[in-house]
Amino acid sequence: MKAFVMEAGQYKLKDMPEPTAQQGEVVVKIRDAGINRRDLGLLKRYGDNPEALIIGSDGAGVVESLGEGVTDFEVGDEVIINPGLRWEQNSDAPPEGFDILGMPDHGTFAEKIAISAEQLEKKTKHLSWPEAGGLGLPALTGYRALFTKGQLKKGDTLFIPGAGSGVATFLIQFAKNIGATVIVTSRSEDKLAHAKEIGADIAIPTDSDWVKELEGQTIDLVIDSVGGATFNRSLEVLKKGGRIVIFGATTSDTVDFNLRSFFYGQYQLFGSTMGSREELRDMVKHIEQYDTHPVVDRVFPLDEAQEAFDYLAQGKQFGKVILRVSE
Repeated sequence: MKAFVMEAGQYKLKDMPEPTAQQGEVVVKIRDAGINRRDLGLLKRYGDNPEALIIGSDGAGVVESLGEGVTDFEVGDEVIINPGLRWEQNSDAPPEGFDILGMPDHGTFAEKIAISAEQLEKKTKHLSWPEAGGLGLPALTGYRALFTKGQLKKGDTLFIPGAGSGVATFLIQFAKNIGATVIVTSRSEDKLAHAKEIGADIAIPTDSDWVKELEGQTIDLVIDSVGGATFNRSLEVLKKGGRIVIFGATTSDTVDFNLRSFFYGQYQLFGSTMGSREELRDMVKHIEQYDTHPVVDRVFPLDEAQEAFDYLAQGKQFGKVILRVSE
């Protein structure tokens, strides 16, 4: 079968053996698979390993065969893959043994995948294949950051530095679904416009004076994945006693901030990553309840996986970049 892999220090398209379903597993024929920024950085971690590893965390497809002991699915079922491995119940932090699909396990950028039936959820009928294929990782990450950690509720105001990532688009949509006010930033005028199209109430340039732009606004929650470039600027606009949730650090892992100002401000700081199967199921119910459609920027055929990676690395997308694996 055709697959996009890491091998000997390179990303490449390669023929790989077709998987078979072992005890408790299901073979899924992948229709569409979402690319995440995580995928762009895996090669540095995998190094010059000569063994080909199929990457990819997100995907949706059709059940092709069942391993012994699988009773919850049937051949022909349309399914979404949960990329978070071995994290079943909601908890303060991931349990020991938690991993994300696509390293060290074979991932979704292949025509087929054998995976535990515990990692599958039935595809919601209102989603297209590209929408379903890019759902898992970014939507689950956003849902946990927004509701489990951030405790966002109706009437709150949410501030999101950076408006174009897959997670950011889900944050905007989920927050608007429950009646929150959403403020975003971006360097791109197009992304600011797109953010408003999907529900953002206020969209301001990243390089503007945030304090001045947001005068009169009371920001209850900041969700930030940018890191060093925005952390202190976000604190400046957060209300006293407000909450800030960090789920990434695309600019810098290290941040210096004034502890005295922080504790006098009574701010609350939370870390978040991915989420549990319990939260994934709650997230799926949420998108069904509100008829939410994920934002898809572009769909590339699997043969153009490297071009899709290059496109995502440029950061010009608004929403998800998807690989069309099979028809």
